[in-house]
Amino acid sequence: MASSTNTIRLGSLSKNSTLRQLLKIVRHFQKLFRVFYSNSFKNKRLLKDRLVNKTFLGFTLLSISIVVLIAIGLFYKSLPLLSSASLYDLLFSSEWKPFKAAFGFYPFIVGTLWVTAISIIIALPLSILTAIYLSEYAHARVRKLVLPLIELLSGIPPVLYGVWGVLVIVPLIQDKIATHFVEFSTGYSVLAGGIVLAIMIFPLIISIVIEVFDNVPEDLRNASLSLGATQWQTTKKVVLRKSFDGILAAVVLAISRAFGETIAVLMVCGNLAQIPQSIFDSGYPLPALIANNYGEMMSIPMYDSALMFAALLLFVIIFLFNTISRVILYRIEKRNT
Repeated sequence: MASSTNTIRLGSLSKNSTLRQLLKIVRHFQKLFRVFYSNSFKNKRLLKDRLVNKTFLGFTLLSISIVVLIAIGLFYKSLPLLSSASLYDLLFSSEWKPFKAAFGFYPFIVGTLWVTAISIIIALPLSILTAIYLSEYAHARVRKLVLPLIELLSGIPPVLYGVWGVLVIVPLIQDKIATHFVEFSTGYSVLAGGIVLAIMIFPLIISIVIEVFDNVPEDLRNASLSLGATQWQTTKKVVLRKSFDGILAAVVLAISRAFGETIAVLMVCGNLAQIPQSIFDSGYPLPALIANNYGEMMSIPMYDSALMFAALLLFVIIFLFNTISRVILYRIEKRNT
């Protein structure tokens, strides 16, 4: 009886040990499965992350390559003109006779500089004074009311500015302003183009300058006021001095915008290939040259190459001004941090 009982106990013990071994094996496989599953899950997540990273990198490189391809395309199309004439003659010659293959861009470059300079001279003081008032003096309600109205100007199509310039600015210059300075003017002049362009870049300068003023630390204003300075003295000695680089960046961005404006300037400048001797003379900016002639006179040899060279000039000028403004803004951000 005792021996049979011991046999049963030994059998049950052997069964328990076998079950324990099986459970250990099952748990071991469970751990292996969990490790394998977690590793595969992690690998999938890492793979997705790398895929998204590479995709975004590809889109970034694509956007950069578009700019590079535009520059290469313009340069390639300009090669026939560059190979037939020296760069100095193209930039500083005043002779524009397409039928004789004489392409001097100096009148168009000077016309572009006239219109841009006039627009900056008109827009910059008004923009800075407006930005000072809205940032330093105006009540919050006034600022919330006026800023959207100013930003609305940037949403108006350029052709409407051109129509307004033809209907209002050109007759005003011809009948009221030019008569006091010159014997005769049609009103279609670089002054008209400068006035229209000044109104178009007005919102851009104001928005950037206000943002620059807002980045000036409030402690500097409070310290100046606590020392007995007036509001204007604080604005003049503290805010404007601290914001000089930002104002310069706004001017550079406005210049790059003014250089590339086409339709509005084309409608009011007169479009004569001459060097303006005064602000009441007609001019012919580079964007107007491209818009006016591309597609109409392509049968003339070298003419398409000349227009592509004009586009290349605009591209290089705007790229340089944008680069300068970005460098200035980077310096401001680095200094503030």
